[in-house]
Amino acid sequence: MIPIGHYFVLSALLFSIGLLGILIRRNVLLILLSIEIMLNAANLMFIAGASLHGRLDGQIAAFFVMVIAAAEVTVGLAIAVLLFRKQNSVDTNEIKWLKG
Repeated sequence: MIPIGHYFVLSALLFSIGLLGILIRRNVLLILLSIEIMLNAANLMFIAGASLHGRLDGQIAAFFVMVIAAAEVTVGLAIAVLLFRKQNSVDTNEIKWLKG
C-alpha cells in the first residue's frame, strides 16, 4: 500500500503545476486546463484525507468539485469560442476590449 504522504506530495505538485500554468500561459484554453489540474489536485487531497480518516466526506466533496469543474469547463469553453469568433485569437494579451 502506498503511504498517504505520497498522495499529499503528488497533490501539492499537481496544484503547483496548475498554478504555474495559470501564471505563465496566456492562452485561455491552457489556463482552463491549468484550472482543471488544480481542481484534480484538490480532489486527490479530499480523497486521500477521507481515506486517512476512514470517512466518505472527502469523496462526496470530490464529487461536488467534479460537478463544479464540469460547469466551469462548459462556461469557459463557451467564452473561449465567443472570444475566438470576435477576435480570431484566444490569447489573453489581445483581449484588451474587455477592460472597458
